[in-house]
Amino acid sequence: MLQQEELNQSYCETIQRDKVAHAKSAADEIAYVNSSTAKYHGRCVSTLYIPKMFTEEDIHIFQDLIQVLYGIFEKVMERYRTDESYRRLFGFSGELEELILRKPRYRSNIPIARIDIFYNENTKDFKFCEFNTDGSSAMNEDRELNHGLKLTKGYQKLAAGYDIRTFELFDSWVRTSLKIYQETEGAVTNPYVAIVDFMESATNNEFEIFAESYRRQGAECEICEIRKMRYEKGRLYGSGNRPIDLVYRRAVTSDIMKHFDEVTDFIRAVKEDAVCLIGDFATQIAHNKILYHILHHPMTQAFLTQEENTYVKAHIPYTVLMTADYLPYDRIVQKKDNWILKPLDSYGSKGVYAGVEFASEKEWKRIVDEHREEGYLVQEFCVPYQTKNIDFSKGADTDFIDVSNLTGLFVYDGQFQGIYSRVSRGKIISTQYSEIALPSVVVREAK
Repeated sequence: MLQQEELNQSYCETIQRDKVAHAKSAADEIAYVNSSTAKYHGRCVSTLYIPKMFTEEDIHIFQDLIQVLYGIFEKVMERYRTDESYRRLFGFSGELEELILRKPRYRSNIPIARIDIFYNENTKDFKFCEFNTDGSSAMNEDRELNHGLKLTKGYQKLAAGYDIRTFELFDSWVRTSLKIYQETEGAVTNPYVAIVDFMESATNNEFEIFAESYRRQGAECEICEIRKMRYEKGRLYGSGNRPIDLVYRRAVTSDIMKHFDEVTDFIRAVKEDAVCLIGDFATQIAHNKILYHILHHPMTQAFLTQEENTYVKAHIPYTVLMTADYLPYDRIVQKKDNWILKPLDSYGSKGVYAGVEFASEKEWKRIVDEHREEGYLVQEFCVPYQTKNIDFSKGADTDFIDVSNLTGLFVYDGQFQGIYSRVSRGKIISTQYSEIALPSVVVREAK
Protein backbone atom coordinates (compact mmCIF):
# COMPACT_ATOMS: atom_id res chain seq x y z
CA MET A 1 0.00 0.00 0.00
CA LEU A 2 1.28 3.46 -0.92
CA GLN A 3 2.41 5.72 1.92
CA GLN A 4 2.96 9.48 1.88
CA GLU A 5 6.36 9.14 3.51
CA GLU A 6 7.58 6.80 0.76
CA LEU A 7 6.20 9.03 -2.00
CA ASN A 8 7.94 12.08 -0.53
CA GLN A 9 11.24 10.21 -0.17
CA SER A 10 11.04 8.96 -3.76
CA TYR A 11 10.33 12.50 -5.00
CA CYS A 12 13.42 13.76 -3.15
CA GLU A 13 15.59 11.03 -4.67
CA THR A 14 14.34 11.91 -8.15
CA ILE A 15 15.26 15.56 -7.61
CA GLN A 16 18.69 14.70 -6.25
CA ARG A 17 19.61 12.84 -9.44
CA ASP A 18 19.29 15.99 -11.57
CA LYS A 19 18.80 19.12 -9.49
CA VAL A 20 19.70 21.44 -12.36
CA ALA A 21 16.89 20.15 -14.58
CA HIS A 22 14.40 20.24 -11.71
CA ALA A 23 15.44 23.79 -10.81
CA LYS A 24 14.87 24.86 -14.41
CA SER A 25 11.34 23.45 -14.42
CA ALA A 26 10.73 25.02 -11.00
CA ALA A 27 11.46 28.40 -12.59
CA ASP A 28 8.61 27.75 -15.06
CA GLU A 29 6.31 26.84 -12.17
CA ILE A 30 7.23 29.96 -10.18
CA ALA A 31 6.78 32.19 -13.23
CA TYR A 32 3.32 30.72 -13.79
CA VAL A 33 2.23 31.17 -10.16
CA ASN A 34 3.56 34.74 -10.04
CA SER A 35 1.46 35.67 -13.07
CA SER A 36 -1.61 33.70 -11.96
CA THR A 37 -4.81 34.68 -10.14
CA ALA A 38 -3.47 33.18 -6.90
CA LYS A 39 -3.08 36.62 -5.36
CA TYR A 40 -4.39 38.24 -2.20
CA HIS A 41 -4.28 42.05 -2.22
CA GLY A 42 -1.66 41.95 -4.96
CA ARG A 43 0.63 39.46 -3.19
CA CYS A 44 1.23 36.12 -4.92
CA VAL A 45 1.10 32.93 -2.95
CA SER A 46 4.54 31.38 -2.36
CA THR A 47 5.21 27.69 -2.86
CA LEU A 48 7.91 25.01 -2.79
CA TYR A 49 8.83 22.35 -5.35
CA ILE A 50 7.43 19.13 -3.84
CA PRO A 51 3.62 18.92 -3.75
CA LYS A 52 1.60 17.48 -0.89
CA MET A 53 0.87 13.91 -1.91
CA PHE A 54 -1.98 11.97 -0.33
CA THR A 55 -3.12 8.40 -0.85
CA GLU A 56 -6.61 6.94 -1.12
CA GLU A 57 -6.12 5.65 2.45
CA ASP A 58 -5.64 9.25 3.62
CA ILE A 59 -8.79 10.35 1.80
CA HIS A 60 -10.84 7.65 3.53
CA ILE A 61 -9.44 8.78 6.89
CA PHE A 62 -10.43 12.38 6.13
CA GLN A 63 -13.94 11.34 5.07
CA ASP A 64 -14.43 9.35 8.27
CA LEU A 65 -13.11 12.03 10.62
CA ILE A 66 -15.42 14.62 9.05
CA GLN A 67 -18.45 12.36 9.54
CA VAL A 68 -17.73 11.97 13.27
CA LEU A 69 -16.92 15.66 13.74
CA TYR A 70 -20.09 16.81 11.96
CA GLY A 71 -22.18 14.46 14.09
CA ILE A 72 -20.78 16.25 17.13
CA PHE A 73 -21.41 19.66 15.53
CA GLU A 74 -25.06 18.73 14.92
CA LYS A 75 -25.57 17.85 18.59
CA VAL A 76 -23.81 20.99 19.86
CA MET A 77 -25.76 23.28 17.55
CA GLU A 78 -29.08 21.69 18.51
CA ARG A 79 -28.28 22.03 22.22
CA TYR A 80 -27.33 25.68 21.66
CA ARG A 81 -30.75 26.33 20.12
CA THR A 82 -32.75 24.58 22.83
CA ASP A 83 -30.82 25.15 26.09
CA GLU A 84 -30.38 28.70 27.37
CA SER A 85 -27.90 27.64 30.06
CA TYR A 86 -25.74 25.95 27.41
CA ARG A 87 -25.86 29.07 25.20
CA ARG A 88 -24.33 31.09 28.03
CA LEU A 89 -21.12 29.06 27.74
CA PHE A 90 -20.47 30.68 24.34
CA GLY A 91 -20.82 34.25 25.58
CA PHE A 92 -22.16 35.62 22.29
CA SER A 93 -23.69 39.08 22.21
CA GLY A 94 -27.45 39.51 22.22
CA GLU A 95 -27.38 40.70 18.61
CA LEU A 96 -25.47 37.63 17.44
CA GLU A 97 -27.56 35.23 19.52
CA GLU A 98 -30.73 36.64 17.95
CA LEU A 99 -29.32 36.01 14.47
CA ILE A 100 -28.25 32.46 15.35
CA LEU A 101 -31.62 31.52 16.85
CA ARG A 102 -33.64 32.39 13.78
CA LYS A 103 -35.61 29.47 12.36
CA PRO A 104 -33.38 27.63 9.85
CA ARG A 105 -34.48 27.92 6.22
CA TYR A 106 -32.72 24.75 5.09
CA ARG A 107 -31.42 21.49 6.53
CA SER A 108 -27.64 22.07 6.34
CA ASN A 109 -26.20 23.51 9.58
CA ILE A 110 -22.77 24.17 8.06
CA PRO A 111 -22.97 24.42 4.25
CA ILE A 112 -19.25 25.07 3.78
CA ALA A 113 -16.15 24.79 5.95
CA ARG A 114 -12.43 24.25 5.91
CA ILE A 115 -11.36 22.07 8.79
CA ASP A 116 -7.64 22.51 9.49
CA ILE A 117 -5.84 19.57 11.10
CA PHE A 118 -2.36 18.59 12.18
CA TYR A 119 -2.04 15.23 10.43
CA ASN A 120 0.70 12.74 11.20
CA GLU A 121 1.35 11.09 7.85
CA ASN A 122 3.15 8.19 9.48
CA THR A 123 0.78 7.19 12.29
CA LYS A 124 -2.38 8.65 10.64
CA ASP A 125 -3.25 10.35 13.94
CA PHE A 126 -4.50 13.94 13.91
CA LYS A 127 -5.38 16.95 16.04
CA PHE A 128 -7.78 19.69 15.02
CA CYS A 129 -6.36 23.18 14.57
CA GLU A 130 -9.28 25.36 13.41
CA PHE A 131 -12.88 25.04 12.25
CA ASN A 132 -13.19 27.69 9.52
CA THR A 133 -16.87 27.98 8.64
CA ASP A 134 -17.09 31.72 7.99
CA GLY A 135 -15.28 32.86 4.87
CA SER A 136 -13.68 29.49 4.04
CA SER A 137 -11.16 30.28 1.30
CA ALA A 138 -8.06 29.26 -0.70
CA MET A 139 -9.82 27.11 -3.31
CA ASN A 140 -8.20 29.19 -6.03
CA GLU A 141 -4.73 28.83 -4.54
CA ASP A 142 -4.91 25.06 -4.80
CA ARG A 143 -6.26 25.29 -8.35
CA GLU A 144 -3.52 27.61 -9.59
CA LEU A 145 -0.74 25.80 -7.75
CA ASN A 146 -1.77 22.57 -9.43
CA HIS A 147 -1.61 24.27 -12.84
CA GLY A 148 1.94 25.38 -12.05
CA LEU A 149 2.89 21.97 -10.66
CA LYS A 150 2.21 20.30 -14.02
CA LEU A 151 5.07 22.33 -15.56
CA THR A 152 7.66 20.65 -13.32
CA LYS A 153 9.92 17.73 -14.11
CA GLY A 154 9.12 16.22 -10.70
CA TYR A 155 5.39 16.09 -11.42
CA GLN A 156 5.93 14.70 -14.90
CA LYS A 157 8.06 11.91 -13.48
CA LEU A 158 5.41 11.14 -10.84
CA ALA A 159 2.61 11.17 -13.42
CA ALA A 160 4.53 8.68 -15.58
CA GLY A 161 4.36 6.06 -12.84
CA TYR A 162 1.14 6.77 -10.95
CA ASP A 163 -2.46 7.87 -11.41
CA ILE A 164 -2.84 11.40 -10.06
CA ARG A 165 -5.98 13.37 -9.34
CA THR A 166 -6.67 16.81 -7.94
CA PHE A 167 -9.70 18.37 -6.28
CA GLU A 168 -12.40 20.38 -8.03
CA LEU A 169 -13.57 23.06 -5.60
CA PHE A 170 -15.62 25.59 -7.59
CA ASP A 171 -18.38 23.90 -9.62
CA SER A 172 -18.87 21.39 -6.80
CA TRP A 173 -19.55 24.21 -4.30
CA VAL A 174 -21.88 26.02 -6.69
CA ARG A 175 -23.91 22.84 -7.23
CA THR A 176 -24.01 22.27 -3.46
CA SER A 177 -25.13 25.80 -2.63
CA LEU A 178 -27.81 25.80 -5.33
CA LYS A 179 -29.11 22.46 -4.07
CA ILE A 180 -29.33 23.83 -0.53
CA TYR A 181 -31.09 26.95 -1.82
CA GLN A 182 -33.74 24.83 -3.55
CA GLU A 183 -34.85 23.55 -0.12
CA THR A 184 -35.98 27.05 0.89
CA GLU A 185 -39.54 28.28 0.66
CA GLY A 186 -40.12 30.31 -2.49
CA ALA A 187 -36.95 29.16 -4.26
CA VAL A 188 -36.77 30.01 -7.96
CA THR A 189 -35.20 27.82 -10.65
CA ASN A 190 -32.37 30.21 -11.58
CA PRO A 191 -31.69 32.44 -8.57
CA TYR A 192 -29.83 35.73 -8.66
CA VAL A 193 -26.75 35.22 -6.49
CA ALA A 194 -24.55 37.68 -4.59
CA ILE A 195 -21.11 36.82 -3.23
CA VAL A 196 -20.85 39.14 -0.22
CA ASP A 197 -17.88 40.41 1.78
CA PHE A 198 -16.12 43.45 3.15
CA MET A 199 -14.11 44.20 0.03
CA GLU A 200 -10.97 45.24 1.91
CA SER A 201 -10.82 41.62 3.16
CA ALA A 202 -12.04 39.94 -0.02
CA THR A 203 -10.21 37.42 -2.21
CA ASN A 204 -11.51 39.06 -5.39
CA ASN A 205 -9.92 36.69 -7.92
CA GLU A 206 -11.48 33.72 -6.17
CA PHE A 207 -14.86 35.46 -6.08
CA GLU A 208 -14.73 36.04 -9.85
CA ILE A 209 -14.11 32.35 -10.48
CA PHE A 210 -17.04 31.39 -8.26
CA ALA A 211 -19.22 33.96 -10.04
CA GLU A 212 -18.36 32.46 -13.42
CA SER A 213 -19.22 29.02 -12.12
CA TYR A 214 -22.65 30.24 -10.96
CA ARG A 215 -23.27 31.74 -14.40
CA ARG A 216 -22.30 28.51 -16.15
CA GLN A 217 -24.88 26.72 -14.05
CA GLY A 218 -27.66 29.12 -14.93
CA ALA A 219 -27.56 31.52 -11.98
CA GLU A 220 -26.60 35.15 -12.57
CA CYS A 221 -24.15 36.41 -9.99
CA GLU A 222 -22.61 39.63 -8.72
CA ILE A 223 -19.94 40.42 -6.12
CA CYS A 224 -21.16 42.80 -3.43
CA GLU A 225 -19.64 45.08 -0.83
CA ILE A 226 -21.79 44.20 2.17
CA ARG A 227 -21.92 47.78 3.47
CA LYS A 228 -23.44 49.02 0.20
CA MET A 229 -26.32 46.54 0.01
CA ARG A 230 -29.84 48.01 -0.01
CA TYR A 231 -33.04 46.65 1.48
CA GLU A 232 -36.05 48.11 -0.27
CA LYS A 233 -39.70 46.98 -0.36
CA GLY A 234 -38.90 43.58 1.09
CA ARG A 235 -36.00 42.73 -1.24
CA LEU A 236 -32.22 42.96 -0.90
CA TYR A 237 -30.16 44.58 -3.66
CA GLY A 238 -26.48 44.86 -4.45
CA SER A 239 -24.97 47.31 -6.90
CA GLY A 240 -27.83 47.15 -9.41
CA ASN A 241 -31.59 46.93 -9.59
CA ARG A 242 -31.89 43.15 -9.62
CA PRO A 243 -33.18 41.70 -6.31
CA ILE A 244 -30.96 39.05 -4.74
CA ASP A 245 -32.32 35.55 -4.06
CA LEU A 246 -29.23 33.82 -2.69
CA VAL A 247 -26.29 35.22 -0.70
CA TYR A 248 -23.04 33.25 -0.59
CA ARG A 249 -21.61 34.84 2.55
CA ARG A 250 -17.85 35.27 2.64
CA ALA A 251 -17.98 38.09 5.21
CA VAL A 252 -16.90 36.52 8.50
CA THR A 253 -19.21 36.94 11.47
CA SER A 254 -16.65 38.79 13.58
CA ASP A 255 -16.31 41.48 10.89
CA ILE A 256 -20.09 41.76 10.55
CA MET A 257 -20.52 42.22 14.29
CA LYS A 258 -17.67 44.73 14.38
CA HIS A 259 -19.36 46.79 11.64
CA PHE A 260 -22.92 45.99 12.71
CA ASP A 261 -24.18 49.56 12.36
CA GLU A 262 -22.78 49.75 8.80
CA VAL A 263 -24.62 46.66 7.51
CA THR A 264 -28.14 47.34 8.77
CA ASP A 265 -29.84 46.74 5.41
CA PHE A 266 -28.15 43.35 5.05
CA ILE A 267 -29.06 42.38 8.64
CA ARG A 268 -32.68 43.47 8.22
CA ALA A 269 -33.07 41.43 5.02
CA VAL A 270 -31.66 38.37 6.79
CA LYS A 271 -33.90 38.79 9.84
CA GLU A 272 -36.99 39.16 7.66
CA ASP A 273 -36.08 36.11 5.53
CA ALA A 274 -36.01 38.28 2.42
CA VAL A 275 -32.98 36.39 1.12
CA CYS A 276 -31.48 32.91 1.46
CA LEU A 277 -28.19 33.22 3.36
CA ILE A 278 -25.57 30.51 2.81
CA GLY A 279 -24.05 30.05 5.38
CA ASP A 280 -26.23 31.45 8.04
CA PHE A 281 -25.07 32.86 11.37
CA ALA A 282 -25.49 29.53 13.17
CA THR A 283 -22.15 28.53 11.66
CA GLN A 284 -20.52 30.78 14.28
CA ILE A 285 -21.21 28.10 16.90
CA ALA A 286 -18.57 25.91 15.23
CA HIS A 287 -16.36 28.73 13.92
CA ASN A 288 -15.63 30.46 17.22
CA LYS A 289 -12.60 28.96 18.95
CA ILE A 290 -14.42 28.86 22.27
CA LEU A 291 -15.94 25.62 20.97
CA TYR A 292 -12.61 23.89 21.69
CA HIS A 293 -13.11 24.74 25.36
CA ILE A 294 -16.83 23.86 25.31
CA LEU A 295 -16.28 20.44 23.72
CA HIS A 296 -14.32 19.45 26.85
CA HIS A 297 -16.95 20.96 29.17
CA PRO A 298 -19.07 18.64 31.39
CA MET A 299 -22.28 20.07 29.87
CA THR A 300 -21.15 18.85 26.44
CA GLN A 301 -19.79 15.56 27.71
CA ALA A 302 -23.23 14.84 29.20
CA PHE A 303 -25.01 14.66 25.83
CA LEU A 304 -22.23 13.19 23.68
CA THR A 305 -21.82 9.43 23.47
CA GLN A 306 -18.89 7.69 25.09
CA GLU A 307 -17.32 7.23 21.66
CA GLU A 308 -17.76 10.93 20.83
CA ASN A 309 -16.21 12.00 24.14
CA THR A 310 -13.27 9.70 23.48
CA TYR A 311 -12.93 11.32 20.03
CA VAL A 312 -12.93 14.81 21.57
CA LYS A 313 -10.29 13.85 24.13
CA ALA A 314 -8.07 12.31 21.45
CA HIS A 315 -8.35 14.99 18.76
CA ILE A 316 -9.44 18.33 20.29
CA PRO A 317 -6.46 20.05 21.97
CA TYR A 318 -6.98 20.91 25.64
CA THR A 319 -8.24 24.49 25.74
CA VAL A 320 -9.04 26.92 28.56
CA LEU A 321 -10.17 30.55 28.66
CA MET A 322 -7.51 32.99 29.85
CA THR A 323 -10.00 34.37 32.40
CA ALA A 324 -10.85 30.97 33.88
CA ASP A 325 -10.38 30.44 37.64
CA TYR A 326 -8.76 27.08 36.91
CA LEU A 327 -6.24 28.45 34.39
CA PRO A 328 -3.05 26.36 34.84
CA TYR A 329 -0.98 29.54 34.95
CA ASP A 330 2.27 28.11 36.35
CA ARG A 331 2.30 25.26 33.81
CA ILE A 332 1.65 27.68 30.96
CA VAL A 333 4.48 30.01 31.97
CA GLN A 334 7.03 27.34 32.90
CA LYS A 335 6.36 25.04 29.91
CA LYS A 336 6.10 27.69 27.20
CA ASP A 337 6.72 25.31 24.29
CA ASN A 338 3.55 23.39 25.19
CA TRP A 339 1.11 26.28 24.74
CA ILE A 340 -0.35 28.70 22.20
CA LEU A 341 -2.50 31.80 22.82
CA LYS A 342 -5.36 32.58 20.42
CA PRO A 343 -8.17 35.15 20.19
CA LEU A 344 -11.61 33.55 20.39
CA ASP A 345 -12.82 34.96 17.10
CA SER A 346 -10.25 35.90 14.49
CA TYR A 347 -8.90 34.78 11.13
CA GLY A 348 -5.61 34.87 9.24
CA SER A 349 -3.85 33.95 12.51
CA LYS A 350 -4.15 37.52 13.77
CA GLY A 351 -3.18 37.90 17.41
CA VAL A 352 -1.81 34.37 17.81
CA TYR A 353 1.20 33.80 20.09
CA ALA A 354 3.01 30.46 20.42
CA GLY A 355 5.41 29.78 23.26
CA VAL A 356 7.90 28.09 20.93
CA GLU A 357 8.43 31.44 19.17
CA PHE A 358 9.74 33.17 22.32
CA ALA A 359 13.36 32.93 23.39
CA SER A 360 12.85 33.13 27.14
CA GLU A 361 10.33 32.25 29.80
CA LYS A 362 10.39 35.89 30.93
CA GLU A 363 9.35 37.14 27.50
CA TRP A 364 6.62 34.50 27.23
CA LYS A 365 5.34 35.34 30.75
CA ARG A 366 4.92 38.96 29.67
CA ILE A 367 2.78 37.89 26.72
CA VAL A 368 0.70 35.56 28.89
CA ASP A 369 0.11 38.29 31.50
CA GLU A 370 -0.87 40.82 28.84
CA HIS A 371 -3.54 38.45 27.49
CA ARG A 372 -5.25 37.36 30.69
CA GLU A 373 -8.39 39.03 29.44
CA GLU A 374 -11.76 38.40 27.84
CA GLY A 375 -11.55 37.23 24.26
CA TYR A 376 -8.45 35.03 24.61
CA LEU A 377 -7.85 31.35 25.22
CA VAL A 378 -4.80 29.19 25.71
CA GLN A 379 -4.46 25.84 24.01
CA GLU A 380 -2.24 22.79 24.01
CA PHE A 381 0.38 23.32 21.29
CA CYS A 382 0.48 20.59 18.65
CA VAL A 383 3.87 19.95 17.08
CA PRO A 384 3.26 19.66 13.32
CA TYR A 385 4.42 16.69 11.28
CA GLN A 386 7.55 17.48 9.27
CA THR A 387 8.47 16.51 5.73
CA LYS A 388 11.31 17.31 3.32
CA ASN A 389 10.91 19.90 0.60
CA ILE A 390 13.11 22.15 -1.53
CA ASP A 391 13.00 25.79 -2.56
CA PHE A 392 14.34 26.38 -6.08
CA SER A 393 13.37 30.07 -6.17
CA LYS A 394 17.07 31.06 -6.20
CA GLY A 395 18.35 28.29 -8.46
CA ALA A 396 19.73 24.77 -8.18
CA ASP A 397 22.35 25.52 -5.51
CA THR A 398 20.09 24.72 -2.59
CA ASP A 399 19.46 21.94 -0.09
CA PHE A 400 16.40 20.10 1.14
CA ILE A 401 14.68 21.66 4.14
CA ASP A 402 12.34 20.39 6.86
CA VAL A 403 8.89 21.93 6.76
CA SER A 404 5.96 21.73 9.20
CA ASN A 405 2.61 20.71 7.72
CA LEU A 406 -1.00 21.83 8.15
CA THR A 407 -3.80 20.11 6.23
CA GLY A 408 -7.04 21.95 5.46
CA LEU A 409 -10.06 19.81 4.60
CA PHE A 410 -12.76 21.47 2.49
CA VAL A 411 -16.21 20.22 3.48
CA TYR A 412 -19.32 20.99 1.40
CA ASP A 413 -22.64 20.22 3.11
CA GLY A 414 -20.98 17.75 5.44
CA GLN A 415 -19.04 15.90 2.73
CA PHE A 416 -15.27 15.98 2.30
CA GLN A 417 -14.46 17.73 -0.99
CA GLY A 418 -10.75 18.59 -1.13
CA ILE A 419 -7.54 19.72 0.53
CA TYR A 420 -5.61 22.95 1.03
CA SER A 421 -2.02 22.27 2.12
CA ARG A 422 0.23 24.73 3.92
CA VAL A 423 3.73 24.43 5.33
CA SER A 424 6.24 26.55 7.21
CA ARG A 425 9.96 26.46 7.86
CA GLY A 426 9.18 26.86 11.56
CA LYS A 427 6.68 25.16 13.86
CA ILE A 428 3.95 27.75 13.26
CA ILE A 429 1.92 27.69 10.04
CA SER A 430 0.09 30.99 9.58
CA THR A 431 0.02 34.11 7.45
CA GLN A 432 1.95 36.07 10.06
CA TYR A 433 4.69 33.43 10.19
CA SER A 434 5.37 33.29 6.42
CA GLU A 435 3.25 30.28 5.56
CA ILE A 436 3.79 28.56 2.21
CA ALA A 437 1.05 26.86 0.18
CA LEU A 438 1.57 23.60 -1.70
CA PRO A 439 -0.57 21.99 -4.41
CA SER A 440 -2.45 18.95 -3.13
CA VAL A 441 -2.70 15.75 -5.17
CA VAL A 442 -3.97 12.23 -4.61
CA VAL A 443 -1.61 9.51 -5.83
CA ARG A 444 -2.48 5.88 -6.46
CA GLU A 445 -0.94 2.93 -8.25
CA ALA A 446 -1.48 3.06 -12.01
CA LYS A 447 -4.02 0.54 -13.28
